[in-house]
Amino acid sequence: MERFEIRGGKRLSGAIDVRGSKNAALPILAATLLSREESVVGNVPRIEDVFRLLELLEGMGAVVTWKGERTVSVMPRDIDPSRMDASIVKKIRSSILLLGSLSARFERFSLHHPGGCVIGARPVGTHFDALRKLGADVTVSEDGREYHVDATNRAPAEFALRELSVTATENAMMLAAALPGKTVIRIAAAEPHVEDLGRFLVKMGATVSGLGTHTVTIEGVPDLSGATHDVIPDANEAATFLVLGVATKSPITVRNAREHDLDIVLEKLREFGADFRIEGDSITVVPTDHILAVPKIDTRTYPGLPSDVQAPFGVLAALGDGETLLFDTVFEGRFNYVSELEKMRARATVLNPHQVLFRGPARLRGTTIRSFDLRAGAALIIAALAAEGTTLIEEVYQVDRGYERIEERLSALGADIRRVKDQ
Repeated sequence: MERFEIRGGKRLSGAIDVRGSKNAALPILAATLLSREESVVGNVPRIEDVFRLLELLEGMGAVVTWKGERTVSVMPRDIDPSRMDASIVKKIRSSILLLGSLSARFERFSLHHPGGCVIGARPVGTHFDALRKLGADVTVSEDGREYHVDATNRAPAEFALRELSVTATENAMMLAAALPGKTVIRIAAAEPHVEDLGRFLVKMGATVSGLGTHTVTIEGVPDLSGATHDVIPDANEAATFLVLGVATKSPITVRNAREHDLDIVLEKLREFGADFRIEGDSITVVPTDHILAVPKIDTRTYPGLPSDVQAPFGVLAALGDGETLLFDTVFEGRFNYVSELEKMRARATVLNPHQVLFRGPARLRGTTIRSFDLRAGAALIIAALAAEGTTLIEEVYQVDRGYERIEERLSALGADIRRVKDQ
């Protein structure tokens, strides 16, 4: 088992580059299966979730070739869903994105129940409902471990999603792109990574309008072509590094960051007393010696504050001078990191599955803690670098799922962090 050993309390400095968006790369890679031709995807983050999804594609028969450090070719001419590796499906939540693309390629197939972060209830009913409205019926095995899809009656349609679900929107978009005729999806997610998938589908031959809004219209075609596309930068990773700069009071420059994807993040950080210098696609933290408390923080669906940055903001709330009431209205299992912060002497009270009250300022001390999920792991790294003494973070695989070699990149900023293996 690997863990991070971090000696905190140091001011950091320098520049760090944001990699490609995890949440854009995964659906785009799944969408390569819509065509029988080669697609080339650039700016792909070299993270565990991407590696595992590519293994799934290879297991089905797709030819996957890395053409550069972050450019990957997928040739899915002859694939067979029955060859999918169930053990990998169970590890990553993103395997759910294969529902849409495989429904477009095959009349019948099965998919095991996906894995991923344990952050509360993540029902798949919205996915099933969307596919059914497009004529692809989904049934669940008696033990709940396998989904059986019958897409023989797939057809374009106009419908509303049951909720603002990013991945259900993406699954519906993928299937609709391969159906001749017009599909209209209302109550669609509008996140930048959903837009990026839409741009990829356009390059494959579909006509897509309404991206960035809650009504997406798709004119599908039966024979989509392969496409070449570069993934957008990861706004969640950029937010993580900006919070790190504020928490450690360090002048970190975050490069390859799209300001308009970070509007609400930057505004909320300014409430904590932070300031920034923005030049093109670079955002530099202007350090402040006094982190303020923000009375209330609540995560929302886009364009609200993303749930993915809630845990890093929880670290700032622990360090802020006063009380902060933090809501996570999207998931009810994302406060598992709070008990780990308490081990570091943060003062916090989980009021219910959606609310936690922080009382700062905390003087964090290093200890042994555990990462329960991807975003919690990133938050605990921030806490460890802001703390006094040495912190050991266990279960670092969770961090590797979404952050590429984060210890090497943070070390370049002057962080004292190293990956260690148990003997």
